Amino acid sequence: MFISKHHYAVALAKLGNRVFFLNSPKKTGSLKSGGVQLESTEYDNLQVVRHRFFYPYIIKHKFKALHIFLLKYHLKKVIHKIGGKVDIVWSFDVSDTISLKSFSDDCFKIFMPVDEPRMPAVGAETADVLLSVTNEIINKYNTGNLPAMFVNHGVSDVFINEDGDILNNEQRQVGLSGNFLRPDIDWVTLKNIIAGNPGVIFNFWGAYDNKDANLSAAADTVELSPKEELASLQNVHFHGAVSATVLAESLKKMDCFLICYDIAKDQSGGTNYHKVLEYIATGNVVVSNNITTYANLPELVTMPAERNNTQLPALFTTVINNLDSYNSQEKRRVRVKYAKEHTYAGNISRIEKFITEVVGK
Repeated sequence: MFISKHHYAVALAKLGNRVFFLNSPKKTGSLKSGGVQLESTEYDNLQVVRHRFFYPYIIKHKFKALHIFLLKYHLKKVIHKIGGKVDIVWSFDVSDTISLKSFSDDCFKIFMPVDEPRMPAVGAETADVLLSVTNEIINKYNTGNLPAMFVNHGVSDVFINEDGDILNNEQRQVGLSGNFLRPDIDWVTLKNIIAGNPGVIFNFWGAYDNKDANLSAAADTVELSPKEELASLQNVHFHGAVSATVLAESLKKMDCFLICYDIAKDQSGGTNYHKVLEYIATGNVVVSNNITTYANLPELVTMPAERNNTQLPALFTTVINNLDSYNSQEKRRVRVKYAKEHTYAGNISRIEKFITEVVGK
């Protein structure tokens, strides 16, 4: 399942840049200690770097200063492997495993945490610019005068439904996508919404079984019974994990979208979600728990004002019973226009302009 760093790597490669996606270091397996391998991808100009530290991984946790020191020598080997020079390092690494401190000052360093920081918030100390998808995250990392910019999540072109017609589904179709192994999904509210709308079909795309997950949520701590209970209902369909292309085409067939997280448990605190733009890109209405990034954009996301989900079931029912109004051509055009302004290529252009004007590079 692609997340921001994967999408940006692909977008940068498509723009003609030579991109190397540095995977997390291997701890075990066939790759020997200190090994570095390049793997081709289906995208021109984009290769994946597989690597393994030449020193025990536990040093990273037990002796951070030593890890930073040794990492410099490891990265020299990596950079030599990919051609001997790096112009820009773009890091999303909130764990500081591949610390920007260990890269040479000769390269321009971008730090873009898209998740809430692990305590303490580290990684931005030697960056040249700080980017993030929420102002809340920026404020936690930017303890000095580092040039910083809010950059909303990006959306792939394949999701944009610019020429889509208003749907005429016999039964209303609601879409939900993502990682359903997350421990912060509000299953109680979700079940109330589904039970209260028996004539509506709810479609789930994404991992809902441990074997399907490739994300870092603590899947083994999530009870499966709520999902099993929902899956037994006739108006609920779990489609599993699918490719981005299949997901995009599937979402375009939905009348409405639903996001239902428990903000108190949500690691991002209900500040922003990547999936929102994929939903907005279809043109159709998005009903969600409160999201701070969209709090002043009711034309894009319909949400309760409260920072809880008490009113979410009633709000959803109101929307689903008035779809002709919420999915009018005018409102759909506004949503699609916003999504088109936030493609990954569009975000890269804005970032480039910011760096040129503010940082002077």
